[in-house]
Amino acid sequence: MGKIGTRAGVAALALLSLAVAASAGGCASGKTTGGGGGGDAGAANVDGVKTGPGVTATTITVSALTDLTGPYASFGKSQTQAQQLYFDQVNAGGGVCGRKYELVVRDHGYDTQKAVAAYTEIAPKSAAIVQFIGSPMITALKQRIDGDKLLTIPMAWATTLLGSRAIQVTGTTYDVDMVNAVEFLTKEKGIKSGDKIGHLYFEGDYGESSLNGSKYAADKLGLQIVEQKIKATDQDMSAQVAAFKAAGVKAVLVSVGPRQAASLVGVSLAKGMDVPFVGSNSAYAPQLLATPAGPALLKDFYYVSAGTPVSAQNPGMQKLVADYQAKYPGETLDSGVPTGWSAAMIVDEAMKKACEAKDLTREGVLNAHRSQSNFGGDFGTPMNFTFFDKPASRSSYVLKPDKAALGGAVVFREAEVSELAKDYPVPVG
Repeated sequence: MGKIGTRAGVAALALLSLAVAASAGGCASGKTTGGGGGGDAGAANVDGVKTGPGVTATTITVSALTDLTGPYASFGKSQTQAQQLYFDQVNAGGGVCGRKYELVVRDHGYDTQKAVAAYTEIAPKSAAIVQFIGSPMITALKQRIDGDKLLTIPMAWATTLLGSRAIQVTGTTYDVDMVNAVEFLTKEKGIKSGDKIGHLYFEGDYGESSLNGSKYAADKLGLQIVEQKIKATDQDMSAQVAAFKAAGVKAVLVSVGPRQAASLVGVSLAKGMDVPFVGSNSAYAPQLLATPAGPALLKDFYYVSAGTPVSAQNPGMQKLVADYQAKYPGETLDSGVPTGWSAAMIVDEAMKKACEAKDLTREGVLNAHRSQSNFGGDFGTPMNFTFFDKPASRSSYVLKPDKAALGGAVVFREAEVSELAKDYPVPVG
């Protein structure tokens, strides 16, 4: 998701592209094991435990449909490595229900056709999908995932993914984050009724979901949203900056990829538009701080997320960072590490509860997962999984890039639910 414009931005794009390409090369696809068909076809009883697809007497196969070669390669890599670390640790402790986890990885390169083909291959042999990057890919498969009753953790936060019992959107959705972001701007950045706020967003589920939130909050607070919609392939944000500047915006919301966000901020400052920027959780990557766009991002750029940054000083996060660095020395620490880890934990907790009920069928795993009403802790805001027609959380951190911090970001404002977000009617599906 992203590109960088302007002369400095072109150099930044080249640096980031090299970093992404290098990071993508270190993660290979795993083997596929297990058996069965869609739903709970072929369910059996092993040692008194009902089993379904992806579960044998000795293994539980979980799968990751990720991006290791496309625009989210660095994010996909850190997520996948964190999940491998998680399952390795569980297996070293004896596994779950007398079984060891096997993580199967498939790279779709952020291509919907490849994602559909990969799902067709691995779904019949999986007990859960522990990571699925890309709302367009998941949206294309939503009906199949629901029909297969295959617990799936998307690495996407569009409201179009709500409404499926099998798909667990974690934390907040993009629109809720933007509602919280607009209220943050009014409380802490001097934005007041009558002001104009720009919103740069991707076409498609991610951008449209984010825009729903910003427009709702703006309407409630007497603000005007100045829209600029772009494609994921767009690189130079000069035209968008010109439009925002001509409109006289006092702040800009950013619901694009990291490279476009860097171009936007860099070009804005170069053109004399010195305003605060607040991004969605997918708009920032710490690798950008090493590029020419770094100083602009450090100045007055923030982003909102339900996920705790890796710089957080809590015991769980500190142990994860230490374990990750020991297993993957020299690798970049970014938000993908705790995001991937917590998604693995969600699936593992569902498997443990299903084991207690002696039912490792897909229906059993879903029942176990949907019984959890207060999942959270050191890696993000508390989440309620008992419903699937609204976000699991409405609480967002405001995070700020920081070159000296682990993961390149620190908490600027602790997680909270804004007054507007409490009553915001989230669209479903």
